[in-house]
Amino acid sequence: MKIKVAVNGYGVIGKRVADAVSMQDDMELAGVCDVITDWRIKMAGLKNYSVFASDDAFKSIMNEAKITTSGTLTDLLASSDIIVDCTPKKIAAQNIELYKKLGKKFILQGGEKHEATGHSFSAENNYATALNRDCTRVVSCNTTSIVRTLTALKNAGLLSKARGTLLRRATDPWESHLDGIMNTLVPEKEIPSHQGPDAQSVDPTLNVITAAVKVPETLSHLHYWNVQLTRKASKAEVLDAFKKSSRIAMIEYNQGLSANNTVKELMLALNRPYGDMYEVALWEDMLKVVDDELFYAYIVDNQAIVIPETIDAIRALTGIEKDALKSIQKTNTSLGILPKFF
Repeated sequence: MKIKVAVNGYGVIGKRVADAVSMQDDMELAGVCDVITDWRIKMAGLKNYSVFASDDAFKSIMNEAKITTSGTLTDLLASSDIIVDCTPKKIAAQNIELYKKLGKKFILQGGEKHEATGHSFSAENNYATALNRDCTRVVSCNTTSIVRTLTALKNAGLLSKARGTLLRRATDPWESHLDGIMNTLVPEKEIPSHQGPDAQSVDPTLNVITAAVKVPETLSHLHYWNVQLTRKASKAEVLDAFKKSSRIAMIEYNQGLSANNTVKELMLALNRPYGDMYEVALWEDMLKVVDDELFYAYIVDNQAIVIPETIDAIRALTGIEKDALKSIQKTNTSLGILPKFF
């Protein structure tokens, strides 16, 4: 039997989760829930997804806007085994009481606090600890990339400590006309920025400190890392460690992939849905090792990187696949995730 998955919140992440769930042979999309009445939820209808309103009041508003609804969030939960909450930051935490009251497993996104679930998830690091839990939190896009890359080094016995600088996109692309910054850079006041401690919520053994700067672009994030290795190592050893992760893809300057926009264009050329990149795109020809110090940089697609993690989290919480590697391989195949783009 397929696991019936509900998606609450049909925005940037929710629509991608719904599409990804629909592509799995062991899952079924029970429906999507929201409060909006504009083109975004109408796209769900065009895809023949069952649409639910948050409550009766929003159901009336949506019906008046000629959006066909199948009921309310409570109705959707009744027909689901697990719910992925993709509602805006802080709203998801308010929904937890309902999920628990109805005895439903649930997944939150990285905008919520670790304490909301008591567990934070990254498939290649701690899949086993999520098995059959009632809930988990898929960490944010930047944190997901941090845990992926540092876990690869840790698994190779190379990681001692890591220090990273994040150049963060100012806002989501579809909201760039509403919010963001122009002609300036905004450093985050606190060091470490929240991503370092967030990575430690997945793996407390990671010795990581991050600093972040908000930059005037919306395509993706850019990370620079300086890692103290456990010993002197060669570039080939480091690359081998990264390549053991199926969700880190090497890119090269000499292939014309020298900036965030060129990598985005590559994803569009590969016919990725929404031009999404699920992988961490790490520059192989920039990476440098000096004795026991490692320097590298990579790109993070803030809208896509957490989607495969969410699919794996569904399998872990429901217990339909107990082997992390098997779940990761299944997800990678369904989404077309590649260790190298060409």
